[in-house]
Amino acid sequence: MRSIRPLLAGVGLVGALTLTTACGLNENRSSGEPEAVSSPAAGPGTAAPPPPAAVPSPTAEHPATTSPNPSPARSGDSRRSGTADPKWRAGGWKDWDRGTWRRDSDDFVNPVIDDLWKPDRMVTAEPPDRTVEPDTDPVVEDGSDPEPAAVEAQPERTPYRQHAATSGKVFFDAPEGTMVCSATVVKDPANPGKSNLVWTAGHCVHAGSKGGWYRNIAFVPAYNSGGLPARELAAAAPEDVAPYGTFWADWVATSDRWIATGNPADGTGAPYDYAVLHVKPEDGTASLEETVGSALDVDFAAPEAHRVTSLGIRGYPAAAPYDGALMHSCTDRPGRFAFDTAAPVMWRMGCTMTGGSSGGGWVTDRAGTPVLVSNTSIGPADPVWLAGPRLGKDAERVYTSVSAKYAAQP
Repeated sequence: MRSIRPLLAGVGLVGALTLTTACGLNENRSSGEPEAVSSPAAGPGTAAPPPPAAVPSPTAEHPATTSPNPSPARSGDSRRSGTADPKWRAGGWKDWDRGTWRRDSDDFVNPVIDDLWKPDRMVTAEPPDRTVEPDTDPVVEDGSDPEPAAVEAQPERTPYRQHAATSGKVFFDAPEGTMVCSATVVKDPANPGKSNLVWTAGHCVHAGSKGGWYRNIAFVPAYNSGGLPARELAAAAPEDVAPYGTFWADWVATSDRWIATGNPADGTGAPYDYAVLHVKPEDGTASLEETVGSALDVDFAAPEAHRVTSLGIRGYPAAAPYDGALMHSCTDRPGRFAFDTAAPVMWRMGCTMTGGSSGGGWVTDRAGTPVLVSNTSIGPADPVWLAGPRLGKDAERVYTSVSAKYAAQP
């Protein structure tokens, strides 16, 4: 087995995860929904496995219901996030002293700093300049299916607002600098049709056992919807970079096991590497779901990997050969990945996406409805496959805790 690296925003200015796919998600012109389309496998001499029969549509979307160029949305004032300290807005958030770094589950604060996430600052998010490889290989051979063949990630069809509106980027600040991950808009059982919930990876919001909550966490759905090249994004109009605006998180939850044991440097805690954000626009009008026009169901009781014929992954890979500007997708048949004998077995799929794609949704089709079953967490130093946690009772508790917190106030 290859040594494992974390797929996360990590070392340097900004880290990101990437994914690869042998099948891209393209629009089905007759139905308006995406369908799986075969594409060549990645790497010389590597053949992609034949697609399973009757591959389902893994990530059906709906076009946005708002105006073509909505004004950027911002979240409310700092009091809603637990602090009104003006020093925070003046740069006090850059103090990462270990003794004062908030880390417990109820310690999260994220006061809004107006105009912090401008297009030029988003563009500076970069992948790590190195990969971290552990001294020992943690993969449990007898619990994992054979390593999948590489699946080349395919650029998502533009505009993302029409074909992938529920996918986007999570931006945040860490001691190492400005970072980026991928994420997905999901439904809120307490606020049907008006969800403000976003699903991503735990390591995109919390440093795990080595630290605390990251700061200035914000979500940008359908980032760079028109697919502008990276060189044009810094000077692009805000509505081109963030077509629905920037949604600051006013609450975030991740697994207690990620907080206690997670280590982004070596992948420890990966089976519990998931998180849910609650976001809210400053003007308090339309919810995130209403704004983008869709949200995905979450399945916490998905069948075993061998019973699933196809999964689709979306994300914004930023490490070479990608640059973080474009959304990509992979489609493959999942397998089992045993990373820790004391933890649930994870999902694994062939995919070449790199840093920046961490947190991106893994989606399958349930009777014509797209359902999220995992998120990108880890992958090998050689980007051939990706692995994500299997969502069970612990993940459901994280999800329902955020939903319940805002049940009467979406």
